[in-house]
Amino acid sequence: MTFVLGGEVYALGILNIKEIIDYGQLTEVPMMPSFVRGVINLRGSVVPVIDLLARFGKGATQIAKRTGIVIVETATSDQEDEHSQDIGIIVDAVNEVVDIGNQDIEPPPSFGAGIRPDFINGMAKCDSSFVILLNVNKVLSVDEMAALGQTVSGFAQEGIAD
Repeated sequence: MTFVLGGEVYALGILNIKEIIDYGQLTEVPMMPSFVRGVINLRGSVVPVIDLLARFGKGATQIAKRTGIVIVETATSDQEDEHSQDIGIIVDAVNEVVDIGNQDIEPPPSFGAGIRPDFINGMAKCDSSFVILLNVNKVLSVDEMAALGQTVSGFAQEGIAD
């Protein structure tokens, strides 16, 4: 599935996507990294919502008429077992579902894409342009985002103690 974010076209594997919903009704959570916009109640489940543009270090997504939240299932693991976590990502607009064959995928660039190289699975040729194929388990790594949350929380705690 392709979507627009900050003027660029990105794609996620359709098998990771559970659903697409309209943007709205986020509850902010204090002391979270800036890219965590809040949580939503999705049929009784608490789902964190990530501002992907902020995750890429490119500022906050401006909410507009076509802004949506894509609910993505990611794999998480701890010492005992592996399980999945639903995470919402804010996108400017969802484009379409496209079929991209392996022959149309180039390796990710080592520089110049504007986001961390480990976030990219490859570059897909669609029509006359490239689409950035995201590595959902790296971009939405629950472990990494939790560590960043601990860092933010730690800074807040130090500020209180001073």
